[in-house]
Amino acid sequence: MTREELRAIPLFAGVSQSGIDRLEASAAELAALEGQVLGLPGEAASGMFVVLEGSVTVERHHGNVEMPAGAFFGELALLVPDAERVARVRAASDARVLCVPRDDFLALVESEPSLALELLRGIAARLHASELER
Repeated sequence: MTREELRAIPLFAGVSQSGIDRLEASAAELAALEGQVLGLPGEAASGMFVVLEGSVTVERHHGNVEMPAGAFFGELALLVPDAERVARVRAASDARVLCVPRDDFLALVESEPSLALELLRGIAARLHASELER
């Protein structure tokens, strides 16, 4: 993944050049086939993910959430110490997903205020939508 591609992802748009360099060096792309499971409840969190192409479905006990290109998932289990994943995530279509390792993600959250703010906005939007669905 190039710097330009990383910068085009809304979550990373305001990240400094050194942050983008860190992402470029550490993040990996995963090609997922439709139906492929990307995460299971109870798993230890090793990183967070950004949907680059296609979509994934987060399967929760109180309903599913489709995550389109540009959406991110897996960050909650990284932000809460010793937390496990709480939902199954599977590719809703063939998809490309960017995987950001735990240590790099946490370092970026600590050093990149724009990333932290975008994460908060995304998490708050999901919480708000979840409350409206009840």
